[in-house]
Formats: sequence, C-alpha cells, structure tokens
Amino acid sequence: MAPPHLRLSRHGTLRFSRFPCQVGKAYAPYLRNFLKKLIVEVESIHGEVLDEIYELYADIITSLKDDQFVEKSMRVHKTITFLFPDGNNYYLYDVGNSISDQPISLVDDLVILGCIDLPSCPKSRKLMVPLQCSLNMLEGDTGCSIWPSSLLLSEFILSFPEIFSNKSCFEVGSGVGLVGICLAHVKASKVTLTDGDHLTLANMRSNLELNQLSTDTSLLESYEDPNVVQCVHLPWESASESGLSAFVPEIILGADILYDRSCFPDLVRILAILLNRRKSDSSSRKESTKGFTLDTKCNTNDLNDLTAVTSKGPVAYIATVIRNIDTFNYFLSLVEQANLSITDLTEAKMPFNLLPYMQSYDRSNMRLFTVSSKA
Repeated sequence: MAPPHLRLSRHGTLRFSRFPCQVGKAYAPYLRNFLKKLIVEVESIHGEVLDEIYELYADIITSLKDDQFVEKSMRVHKTITFLFPDGNNYYLYDVGNSISDQPISLVDDLVILGCIDLPSCPKSRKLMVPLQCSLNMLEGDTGCSIWPSSLLLSEFILSFPEIFSNKSCFEVGSGVGLVGICLAHVKASKVTLTDGDHLTLANMRSNLELNQLSTDTSLLESYEDPNVVQCVHLPWESASESGLSAFVPEIILGADILYDRSCFPDLVRILAILLNRRKSDSSSRKESTKGFTLDTKCNTNDLNDLTAVTSKGPVAYIATVIRNIDTFNYFLSLVEQANLSITDLTEAKMPFNLLPYMQSYDRSNMRLFTVSSKA
C-alpha cells in the first residue's frame, strides 16, 4: 500500500492526495528510502516522475543532513565507574599482559595495601564519574571524547593517591576532565586543567559541575581549594614563558597527547618551562641509565617511592599509546634536546585494575612515563 500522502492515478501516474508540510523525524528516513526506491523503479521502466516527488525527496535529504550535522555536535552522557576490589583478601594486579589474583602479601614479594585501604577508595568501593562526551572522535571532536590513556592515568591517580594528595597539579590537553576529577577526588591541593579548544573547555566545565566541583577561569595562583578546579584556555602553539608564569605546579599530567608529531615541539617547550620553574639541589640526583627498548634516550627506573620524585622538583606523568615508533622516538629526541629526562614506569608501577568490566579498555598497549628536568 502506498503511503497516505501519495496515490496512483488511473493512468498509473503518481499523484499527491495532500502534500505533507512537515515530515516527522521518526518517519523521515523511511520516507527517504521509499521515495528513492520509487524514483529508481519508475525511471528504470522509463516512466514519468512528477516534479513534486523530486522536490519532496530533495527536501527530506536536506533536512536529514541538517539533523546529522547537529548530531555531530551533540553530547552523550556516560558514567565511568572505578571498582575498588576488596583488599582484605585479594586484589587484581597487572603483570605485563596477565592479571594476578594472588594474596596481597605474595604479589612480587611485596606487602601492598589492598584497594580498600587506599585513601582514594570510597566506602562503597565504587567511584562513579558522570561525563558528558562525544562519540564522534573521527569527526574532529577529539577533545570531548574519552581517550584510553586518560583511563590509565586516572587509575594511576586513584591507585597512588599519596603522590598527588596536597600537590599542585597541572594537566595539558585535559579533554573531558576525567583526570582532573580524579585529582580532586584524591585531594590535590590545586587542580588546573587546560585545553586549546574553547568548546572542549565548555564541555569540561559542564563535567566538573556534574561531579559537584566548582570551576574558576582566573589565573590566580594564590588560593588552594580541592573543590575548585581551574580551567584555562592554553593553545600550545601560542603559549609563552611569560604566559605560563602564573603556574607553578608540582606535578604536570598528560594523557594521549603524543599522537600529532607536529605539536611535539610546542608540547615539549611547555613541559620544559613548567619543569624548570622550580629547581632544587640537582647535585644529589642520581638517575639510573638502564636502557629502554624503544630508544636509548628513554630510561627505566625501579621507583620504590614515587613521592620522592616531586621533592626534587616538578615532575610530569604522561600516559600514552605508542601508535608509531618513529613518532614516539621523535618525541624522545625533543625531550633530550630540551635537557629533560624520561622514565618508563609501566612495569614498575602498574596501577590497580579499577575498570575490569570495560572490555574495550586494553591496558597492554599503553605506557606510563615520568618526565623531569635534568638541571
């Protein structure tokens, strides 16, 4: 049966019984497909298609394109739930690509606190972080998407809260704000989130408000309030030393910021400015030179007490997926030129697996590094 707005005449010509001035969105895709098939069938037998049919088909195509354009800028709400295992008997611990459920006292011959004993662990052993984000990462909406390495860096913060508690923290390329929310949860004394895109910053502020955090856009460094997160517009290419003078962080963070090599010079320049902001007695610093398989410029240290790193000066924690070895080695060369040192923490300090239900989240291809000044 033909749709109610269309009918066939006695002569086999398609006529309108009435013209639909507005097609409901729910029926528009159906009507588009119907009209397309109708036009193709009529043209295939050399029949005559009325101009009204072509016009209606064009109107529907245009309206659907407009709707798709709007949908690209629409946001969806997701909740990231960090699950803290019961620390009284067992916990999950990643060893390379495998997961061990050995009793706490037997893992790597170390006595490690269970998640239930961590200050970051809620009484419910569950931390829920609602986020407004985009699913259109491939449409240029990268800043409003949840990147895999931000999940790893968030797990690291929640697994080692003593590193970040009462510390001034500064994140580059903050995206949806997940890392900043976790920093506020572990009571960092000051949290500054930055991004070069204004729409991303607006979405980030919305996410902070969803998590009962206040936002501030001033550049004042004088106050410290764990419930107030500073949001700053920071395009890497135009950032200057004088422009960054208001920030004196103890810890710099970044997640999945090593994917565009054209941005590396500006990124490393910013890291160097922030990491050299405060210099302590460097004569006592002795670094291990054990080689890293990807490049000899990247060292691995067995850091038994990560909290000691910040006492020597600012340190950056960077979580990333190494998608291209040449791209990553280019970053390492710039780090070396900037008189910075980079250390691989991945094997030595793998965080708790707090997202065991997230099957698409694969930690095996992610790395966690620290970057610090050699000066």
